[in-house]
Amino acid sequence: MNDSDSDSDRDRDQDQDRYDLLVVGSANADLVVGVERRPAAGETVLGSDLAVHPGGKGGNQAVAAARLGARTALLARVGDDAHGRLLLESQRAAGVETDGVLVGGAPTGVALITVDPSGDNSIVVSPGANARLTPQDIRAASALFGAARVVSVQLEIPLETVAEVAGAMSPGSRLVLNPSPPAPLPGHVLGACDPLVVNEHEARYMLGESAGSTPQEWARALLGLGPRSVVVTLGAAGALVADGRTGDVVPVPSLKVEAVDTTGAGDAFTAALAWRLGLGEGLTEAAAFAVRVGAAAVTRRGAQESFPTVDEVPAAAEVAGP
Repeated sequence: MNDSDSDSDRDRDQDQDRYDLLVVGSANADLVVGVERRPAAGETVLGSDLAVHPGGKGGNQAVAAARLGARTALLARVGDDAHGRLLLESQRAAGVETDGVLVGGAPTGVALITVDPSGDNSIVVSPGANARLTPQDIRAASALFGAARVVSVQLEIPLETVAEVAGAMSPGSRLVLNPSPPAPLPGHVLGACDPLVVNEHEARYMLGESAGSTPQEWARALLGLGPRSVVVTLGAAGALVADGRTGDVVPVPSLKVEAVDTTGAGDAFTAALAWRLGLGEGLTEAAAFAVRVGAAAVTRRGAQESFPTVDEVPAAAEVAGP
């Protein structure tokens, strides 16, 4: 074997050891009740039987990516309880690497979710063990970061931990951040985002009174905060992508589907986007695929149960025109 053959074999071995996506974030048990309408303040509304599903934005993204075929690892914390065991089982069943999931410190996080007949939902989250995922835990997981092409993070874990994630990125890797639930972000975190992924509510929160009135204005204003690129998700209207390198803002059309339950659809979108970016696709191309994944997810009930395999993602020809 000559030196070039040895180098080629070594490169292949290193490539096989890499993760397409490392998700750092929350893992919750979703407690879901269907309602005819969401209650007003002080009002009691009867709902359906309680359903318990694995969830959390971090757990959702990891399962969504793995189901699409990405080699995925999750760095999270769950409680040593029945909900924690449910979450670990769900991750492993989807093919997610769970060596980075820490156990103990507090009960597993719980999300209380109501879903109305239109598929819209309201969510209250009790963070539990998610709030105990610390910067020290991030530093201890340096091997995971060194093996990841893309790292995806959200804000259902402490902000100081998110800041540590931004500083733990290995050379050549890419950070995808969804600021949900929205909170002020340090400049070095925003500067590491490529892209920052926001919905309308998150965009308006981050921009305040300077938000403007159109998604195009939001995207350009968000670029002004420092991220390298921005994706604004628009639900049934698709998404907008904005590249800080070129200044271009490009619409990505959506699909015509009948929404049953929007729970987890944003997580499916972000996971698909992050995976395709790790494969080397451009931002617009990756967002176009992610829109189709999100559209497939809203046609089924639940969060992780709704996430499609790559064979179940609608074809690009089914995208609706503007």
